[in-house]
Amino acid sequence: MKKSVLGALAVSTMLSPIAAMAQTEVQFWHAFTGRLGELVAAQVEEFNASQDEYTVVQSHKGNYSETLNAGIAAFRAGEQPHILMVFEVGTATMMAASGAVRPMFEVMAQSGAKFDPDAYIGAVKGYYTTTDGDMLSLPFNASTPVLWVNRDAMTAADVDPDTDLSTWQKVGETLDALKAGGEECPLVTAWQSWIHLENLSAYHDVPFASQDNGFAGLDTELMLNGEAQVAHLTAMGEWAKDGKFIYTGRRNESGANFRAGECALFTESSAGYAGIKSEAEFDFDVRPLPYWEGIGNAPQNTIIGGASLWVMEGHEDAEYKGAGEFLSFLSSSDVQAKWHQDTGYLPITAEAGEATRAAGFYDENIGTDVAVIQMTAKEPTANSKGLRLGSFDQIRGIIDEELEAIWAGDKTAQEAMDSAKERGDALLRRFESANK
Repeated sequence: MKKSVLGALAVSTMLSPIAAMAQTEVQFWHAFTGRLGELVAAQVEEFNASQDEYTVVQSHKGNYSETLNAGIAAFRAGEQPHILMVFEVGTATMMAASGAVRPMFEVMAQSGAKFDPDAYIGAVKGYYTTTDGDMLSLPFNASTPVLWVNRDAMTAADVDPDTDLSTWQKVGETLDALKAGGEECPLVTAWQSWIHLENLSAYHDVPFASQDNGFAGLDTELMLNGEAQVAHLTAMGEWAKDGKFIYTGRRNESGANFRAGECALFTESSAGYAGIKSEAEFDFDVRPLPYWEGIGNAPQNTIIGGASLWVMEGHEDAEYKGAGEFLSFLSSSDVQAKWHQDTGYLPITAEAGEATRAAGFYDENIGTDVAVIQMTAKEPTANSKGLRLGSFDQIRGIIDEELEAIWAGDKTAQEAMDSAKERGDALLRRFESANK
C-alpha cells in the first residue's frame, strides 16, 4: 500500500504545476505599459505555450531610461535578467559594457536557434550591428517618425484635410490656415530631439555628429548646430511664438492631446498607431515626415527609434539556449507581421513586411506602410544610418533643455544649439576617456 501511495504521489507530481517549475526560466525586462504591455505579454504567453522546455517571465521596469538603469543596477548586484530591453540611445553604452552583455550573434550560434542576419531590414539591423556585420542585439521594437493628421480638426478649421503636407514649407502654410480657422493646437510633437534634430539631420543627409554619427569611433563631436538644424528650429521657434506649435513635454505627453482630438497635426513615432487606432474618435491619417525642400539631400531616409533586446552575461548555458529560442520566436515572420500590424512598429524582417502586404493590411489601413517606405526607399548614408553616441541619454536631456529655451523665446536656435554642442561634447569626451 505504501508503494502504491508513493507511486501515485510521483505520478501526481509529474502532472502538477510543480513539474512546470522544472522548466528553464528566462527573465525578460521591458519598458512597456498599456496596449504595448498587453501585446508583449501575449507574445510571451504564446511562446511559453508553444514549447515545454522554457518559461519566459516578463517584467515591466519603468520607462526606457528607468529600465536601462534597473538593468545596470541588477548586473552590479549579480541579479541581472537574461534579456533586457534598451532604447536605441543606450546602444553605445551597452557596447561599452564589457563583460555585461553577450552579443546576439554569439547567443544564437551557441543556442542553435534559427537565425539569419540577412533576413533583417538593413536600415534597422545596421543600428545594432558592428562594422564587421555582427548583430549585437535584436531590434525588437523599431519605429520611425511620421506626421499624424486629425482630418476632422482640419475640416473644422476650413482646411482641406487632403492638403499636401510633404514639406515643412507647406506645413508652415497649413499652420497659418489652421490658426486663422480657429484651431487652438495646430501642431504638437512627441520626442522632440529624436524627431526634430536626430531624424531631421538624417532625413536631410547632414551629420548630427562627426565620425559617421559615432559609428566610426568614440572621438566624435556633435554637429547639431549646423545650418539645416538651426533653420528648422528657428522656424519652429517662430511657430511656438505665434501659437502654431504647442509644446507639451519632452517625451510623449502630447500623445494624449492628439488622441483626445485636441490637436490637428502631430509628429510622433509610427508606433503611435496602436494608441491612436484604439482611442481616437476622429478621422485620422498618417503622412511621411515633412522635409525642407532645397536643404541637403532630402528626403533621404529617417532613422529608427524604439529599442532592442540585449542578452546579459552571467547565466547558465541552458538559460542562454532558452533566450536564443525566444529571440528566434520574436523574429519569426508570423510574430513580426502581427506585431507590426498591431503596433505600427516596423517589421524587422523583409519577410514580415511582405507577408503584411500580401495579407492586404496596407490596402485596408491606408498609410500604415508609410514608415516602411520612408525607411527603405533609399540606401542609408553615413549620415542616415543612425546614431551611436556615448552618454546619449544624458545628452538628450541637455538638448531638451536647450530646445525648451527656444520654444520659450529665451534663446535663438543658434545660441541654443551652440550651447548643446558645448555641453554635449563634454560628456562625449568623458565617455571616450572612460572607454578607451
